[in-house]
Amino acid sequence: MMWPFALLRPRGGRSRIACLVPLLAVLALCSGCRTPSTTDVEADVKALRSILEAQQEAWNRGDLEAFMDGYAQTDSLRFASGGSVRTGWQTTLENYRAGYPDRAAMGTLTFDGVDVEVMSSQWAMVFGRWRLDREADAPGGLFTLIFHRDDPSDPWRIVHDHTSSGTS
Repeated sequence: MMWPFALLRPRGGRSRIACLVPLLAVLALCSGCRTPSTTDVEADVKALRSILEAQQEAWNRGDLEAFMDGYAQTDSLRFASGGSVRTGWQTTLENYRAGYPDRAAMGTLTFDGVDVEVMSSQWAMVFGRWRLDREADAPGGLFTLIFHRDDPSDPWRIVHDHTSSGTS
């Protein structure tokens, strides 16, 4: 294999190594880019799971405001379900209040089959199943949540929630 060494031969009065200097500089800069370590990822997975656990506990005691703590309090929050898309934290809270006006309507929430994927130090995706056990029925379905944070020291918050319902 001769071609890598051919780069070292002078051409036109200028060493080809001189052409590699900008590439090497970029590589050196990128080597300083932070990629999450295994420990970081494990801590993030634990933090993301704890948000879901806190939401489940809040729901099961009838506290929608505490349930909403897991969501980003922003107008750009997106919640997609039942063929419609709603935006905004306040709109999402009001929709939950309208759909679940009392403890009987809320039932007991459980999450199952939760899969957490930390995509970077700022983005994560969580997929799973949800189920409400109520006196008259037990609806359930799937959810995909996109979590975001601006800085690793910030808490994770849901910025996109796509929840479907159906029989399992």
